[in-house]
Amino acid sequence: MGRGTAAGLKAAIFGILAFVALFSAASPGFSQTPAQTPAGNTPPAQVREMMQLMQAPEVKQWMATQMAAPSAADSASQNQMSVLSGLLQHARRHVSMVSDAAMTLPSQIGNAFSLFFGELAATGWSRMIAQFLAIFLLGAIVESIARYAFRRRRRRLVQMAGMHLTPRVVPALIFAAATMLALFSLSWPPLSQSVAILCAVALIVQRFTICLGGVLVDLIGLARAEEERQGVIVPIMPSRAVALFWYRRSAIFVIYFMLGWAAIQSMEPLGFSPSARLFVGYILGIGLLLIAIEAVWSRPQKDEKRGHGISWALTVYFLLLWGLWVTGFNWLLWLGIYVLMLPRVLAVSTIAVKSLQQTEASFLASRRIATVLLDRGVRALIIAFAAIWLGQLLGVGADTMAAGDKMVDKIARGVIGGIVILLAADLLWHVVKAYIDGKLLGMPLDGGATDEEKAKHARFQTLLPIFRNILAVVIAVIAVLMVLSGLGIEIGPLIAGAGVVGVAVGFGAQTIVKDVISGMFYLWDDAFRVGEYIESGSHKGVVEAFSLRSVKLRHHRGPLTTVPFGELGAVKNLNRDWTIDKISLNVTYDTDLVKAKKVIKQIGQTLLENPEFGPHIIETLKMKGVEQFGEFAIEIRLSMMTKPGEQFVIRRNALAMIRNAFKENGIEFAVPTVQVSGDRAAEVDAAAARYAAHARAGGEPAA
Repeated sequence: MGRGTAAGLKAAIFGILAFVALFSAASPGFSQTPAQTPAGNTPPAQVREMMQLMQAPEVKQWMATQMAAPSAADSASQNQMSVLSGLLQHARRHVSMVSDAAMTLPSQIGNAFSLFFGELAATGWSRMIAQFLAIFLLGAIVESIARYAFRRRRRRLVQMAGMHLTPRVVPALIFAAATMLALFSLSWPPLSQSVAILCAVALIVQRFTICLGGVLVDLIGLARAEEERQGVIVPIMPSRAVALFWYRRSAIFVIYFMLGWAAIQSMEPLGFSPSARLFVGYILGIGLLLIAIEAVWSRPQKDEKRGHGISWALTVYFLLLWGLWVTGFNWLLWLGIYVLMLPRVLAVSTIAVKSLQQTEASFLASRRIATVLLDRGVRALIIAFAAIWLGQLLGVGADTMAAGDKMVDKIARGVIGGIVILLAADLLWHVVKAYIDGKLLGMPLDGGATDEEKAKHARFQTLLPIFRNILAVVIAVIAVLMVLSGLGIEIGPLIAGAGVVGVAVGFGAQTIVKDVISGMFYLWDDAFRVGEYIESGSHKGVVEAFSLRSVKLRHHRGPLTTVPFGELGAVKNLNRDWTIDKISLNVTYDTDLVKAKKVIKQIGQTLLENPEFGPHIIETLKMKGVEQFGEFAIEIRLSMMTKPGEQFVIRRNALAMIRNAFKENGIEFAVPTVQVSGDRAAEVDAAAARYAAHARAGGEPAA
């Protein structure tokens, strides 16, 4: 029998029993005793027993409990209905509150005018009008004067600051300073002061929005011009016309929004109720909606048919967002705004940073960390602000998240904290990576002026990449553990389990552990560095790179060999301190050895005076003496001490100079020869002559 059938049967039985009990309590006939029951209507014995049982207090209590308790399915459906009903009631209450405020808005406007104009009359109309005009006009006037002064010094200002965006940023800063000066230097009554502060904030935000938008358009234009000059077009970079279109629409949107914000915020000190402020905000929001829809329909499009479909979809989406705002579902409103706008904002920030890198390359070339902070830092701030703001709308602000014990608070705290931690870890890693990469680029292997500097550069090129990889692992592990801890997961058992797993992996992967530990000791002993030529067993080559468990060797013929540290064994480093190159020469037995020694000494002095070879020679070429007497020659030994890696070129040039000098001084190199001697020499010569004659005649030679 199914669960629904059983529940229905149970409800039917309870209904029958309840009907019988109710009828027995209300009907006079059933209240009579059996002795008073009319004749012929006497119930059977089983019915009388059931009626007596139903009159018992325990049975009545059990029946009441069972009838009051709904089934699980009914509870779930009631909960769903209650949630939907709650949302509907919330929307109705919100709309009713705002509509009621519309009825009382005229009276509130009258009261506000009375308060504000009464204060103006008490303070003085001319004075207050002059002060408000100063707020609105002083910044623009001072900025115009500054622009005129900077117009002829634009190029000098750019050269001093090092950035092309300076002529736009400086006037905006001057506008803000002049506006704030007008605000703080004047005396304001209470209501007028609140309104003046809001007006000043709105004006400054509008001015900086126009400034930053203009800077972005200029950067995109300069970047596109640079791309066209180089013949490389970045796909994500929009054209200047597209950027200018969205700049104008965004500026109109922000100006309208800030004016509306200042008006709504000014209503609070003037005595308007919260519902009245909401009503005015919704009315002004229609203007924002129209601006957004107009921008969508008039935007530049490549495919007109597809563009109309997107425009209709965005129009419906904007109307839905406005409806969520009016009905009071602010968290859904902001969630919808984030879904639509957050990817676009991140894309705009990426475009801005790339444009800035292209146009301000001279300014940012030596400021790698500043470039990373611009790129990753702006993204991190945007995402973190969006997450924290959404948490505030959900009612889990910083104070409630810090002390909240509810599951919703814990989850919200963990999610928002995890987002912030991951963003901070990402920013930290990119800053560290940029710093290390800058150090590596600033210390090339062949960039040192002295041997000590070259050795220092080689050591940095060896250790910094490994240190960078270790930092990446450490930052990632710490960030993940912090996120898990913020979500309420106990990380102590995880750390202990990781230790146990590490021991197990160590036993199961002894070769890898051996490679890693061997590599650590090689680096600790400074056995080799990047750029040095080493030999180890059958492996030899120039060290190109490291990892945690292997080294890459580039053979002098080209092949690249990756050798695990555990297989290196003894390492012969051919690039440390100095090297001695020995040369063996074979001269004839009649050679004047004293003369040969003088010739070789002159060659060594010539090599030492050569500006190309001299700085690399520690001890110049010298003749050490006779090494041994051979069967056909005297072997003499030469040697020289040079810096590591320089002996090959010097040796080649020295051998060429020795050959020419020996030839000029009559010193002969000994070569092996074969001599034929004996009594039959004449017979051999005659036989050879006969063989040659018969060969010329074409016949067979005589035996």
